[in-house]
Amino acid sequence: MGRIKTLNKWANAHTYYALDLLRILLGAFLIYKMAIFMSNQQAFSEVIRPFQNWPGSWMIMHYIVGAHFVGGIFIIIGLLTRWAAALQIPILFGAVMANFLGEWHSGEFFLAFGVLLVCLFFLFYGSGKHSVDYYLKMQK
Repeated sequence: MGRIKTLNKWANAHTYYALDLLRILLGAFLIYKMAIFMSNQQAFSEVIRPFQNWPGSWMIMHYIVGAHFVGGIFIIIGLLTRWAAALQIPILFGAVMANFLGEWHSGEFFLAFGVLLVCLFFLFYGSGKHSVDYYLKMQK
């Protein structure tokens, strides 16, 4: 718990509007990808084809859609940002690995890898000063 408080103090002291914009864009992108997956089941099936024979592959599909939607909203408003980013990491790691296990798509690989790096950044940085988390903390 002490480490989280230390990270929060550092993030609040080094907050910038560009990082807030990056956080909002990350959340919007996750919701966008969820909408793409929901509207195009064929493309979604192609993406998870390398994991098709794994146990619980249908649970993986539902986890991806739910985590992108809820996590995207939480990341946009800055509520439980670290938890929401942590929920995205297994999905994004799977998206990166899908390129190695299945058909190679360089554009999708670099996109997934970039979003993974941004999620890892917000896992440590947190939501920053311009967020619901900061507002709720200041209300005490």
